[in-house]
Amino acid sequence: MAFVIDDAFLPATLTAPPMNDEEFAEFCAEHPDLFFEMTAEGELIVMPPTYSDTGASNWDVAGQLHAWAKRDGRGVGCDSSTGFVLPNGARRSPDNAWTLKSRVAQLEKAGRKTFWHLCPDFVIELQSATDRPRLVREKMREWVANGAQLCWLIDPSRRSVAIYRPDGSVETRTDIDSIAGEGPVADFILDLTDVWDPLGA
Repeated sequence: MAFVIDDAFLPATLTAPPMNDEEFAEFCAEHPDLFFEMTAEGELIVMPPTYSDTGASNWDVAGQLHAWAKRDGRGVGCDSSTGFVLPNGARRSPDNAWTLKSRVAQLEKAGRKTFWHLCPDFVIELQSATDRPRLVREKMREWVANGAQLCWLIDPSRRSVAIYRPDGSVETRTDIDSIAGEGPVADFILDLTDVWDPLGA
């Protein structure tokens, strides 16, 4: 199933046959230079690599979430290479996610070794110049619709954070230096200083 897509045409949406976890993992391994997600309708989304400045910002976010999760102890964090199979059947990968360990423990033991079939409790996505804003917003709404208790869409270029909540509301905060969590991550505070400017210039 090998194919080549010019970066100018990414992100792209393709039709694909149904795949189980093992087949999807094998398909992704056949195309190590590309990044894939799958919609609930079975369409394959092919995305380009994230621009370096966004990757640097995401590294800082991941470090802060990891440090907090270790101190808190109730949940487990995952990075952008992690795939989740959502209740609606979509296969999605958030930039950063945190899930209560008690929910992961409810999965069958074998299922914990593959893609977790659940929606994380907390999701953070970073808007990159390579992203299509409409698709990113749809993805944020999908996280919430599938059970996420809180989602943040961080846009470093605009220094803004859009907060998606389970009641369907979206609140955008701009030019803030930090943002505090809610619900299951109420004790988490993300310092945005290096997210806005990874080089500290």
